[in-house]
Amino acid sequence: MVTSEQVARLAGVSRATVSRALNGSPRVSAEARKRIEEAIVSLGYEPDVVAQSLVRQRSRTIALCLFFGNDNSTVLSRFGETQHYFYLDMLRDVEQEIAVAHYDLLLHSASTTKKNYIRSLQTRHIAGILAIAMNPTDVRIQTLLEAEIPTIFIDSISQGVHSTYVTSDNLDGSRQATEHLIHLGHRRIMTLISGTDGPVGSKRLAGYCQALQQAGLPVDEQLIYPAGWNTEEAYQATMTLLRERQPRDFTAIVAGSDLMAIGILRAIHESGLHVPNDISVIGFDDVDLCRYTEPPLTTIRQDRSAMVHGAVQRLIQMIETDDKQEECRLSPIITPTKLIVRASTGPAFLQA
Repeated sequence: MVTSEQVARLAGVSRATVSRALNGSPRVSAEARKRIEEAIVSLGYEPDVVAQSLVRQRSRTIALCLFFGNDNSTVLSRFGETQHYFYLDMLRDVEQEIAVAHYDLLLHSASTTKKNYIRSLQTRHIAGILAIAMNPTDVRIQTLLEAEIPTIFIDSISQGVHSTYVTSDNLDGSRQATEHLIHLGHRRIMTLISGTDGPVGSKRLAGYCQALQQAGLPVDEQLIYPAGWNTEEAYQATMTLLRERQPRDFTAIVAGSDLMAIGILRAIHESGLHVPNDISVIGFDDVDLCRYTEPPLTTIRQDRSAMVHGAVQRLIQMIETDDKQEECRLSPIITPTKLIVRASTGPAFLQA
């Protein structure tokens, strides 16, 4: 039977380096990893995953924990709600990244009490946790922050002794969106935003305000309009807004998300107005649907693949690194955003 020592000799590295490569550690150079992979193929080596797990006193399993709220609902059914659409592609990337790192993925049920939540993870000897916290107020999040299990939160600013987070630069993304409209001549810019008391909504509101201030424009509280994250709530809020604001005193809308923007587009159309001639609209996320709206939606792109890659690599680094080494492993990862210009934004023709 081929051993890891034979792989190490053929690849010209140590057995420890072979082990790190098999575990997906970022501490192995691309050149060494390539030689190891070639040696594995040449020798027909098959790592004993069970033996590795026994030595490490934990499985090679990463739990995926999804937090939608405190109602213990079945998590998968909640992806039918429009405000969670952004995370669907992210789940695909998570599955691929975990497989490349030679770990298994466990979708952990949220239908358990706060008291038993960590215990249910510990009995499975989970190596680490990826947590997508779509509702940061979920009571189980605090239990993860206090637990001694390596945890990465995705798109939620949560930091603990054994946990950190990966998120997009929401502030700069919203600043770019608002700045784009200002460059087009808009001076009265409405924002429909949700969750301004949470980490995502508050950052996007701050970016909107920052762009206005940098352009010497006042931040008018009357132009900050609350709306839910989902499409229907944004649609209803826009219908109400257009009825109340007569004569209309704004020429553009910054939406808190793309799925909100889709509801906004529908409301503007039903009100007999046109995008972008009457009102410009910009979203946030760059979900696939943006290319198929009428008109195609200008938006801010979040790099979902970069977020997931960073989350998985940082988690594995935390799993495989002793507490006394590489203290920076707990620092958060902030991925950049990018303005994607399509047909839903244009010059300001109406000025109040």
